[in-house]
Amino acid sequence: MLTTLLQDDEFELYDLQIVVESIDANCTCKMTVGDSVYLKGGKISMPDGSDFCLYALQSVIPLLPAKQRLLHAADWMETDTRARCPDPGCGLTVRIDRLQKRVLRHDDVSPISWKK
Repeated sequence: MLTTLLQDDEFELYDLQIVVESIDANCTCKMTVGDSVYLKGGKISMPDGSDFCLYALQSVIPLLPAKQRLLHAADWMETDTRARCPDPGCGLTVRIDRLQKRVLRHDDVSPISWKK
């Protein structure tokens, strides 16, 4: 359900925060609970001077475009928010949190012009 009246060439996406929720073993990347990275539109950003484990991030990257969109309430992508680092010795769990929505225009994010 859209929260604002959108033009034909506009759509809404959630900004996301990917946050380290827990570490159950030996994370060699020196991550700590609360470390995070943000996805705003199609861009990833991090708080100044911070690091984020590439392997933990790769575990959620395939999920992020779907998590940015409003889905049917019964869709598993709507309810499941956690992923594990693929390193079996790490034990790191990340959580994907939805933040505010943003409105984007098709021509600002695609090289193919919008045609009505």
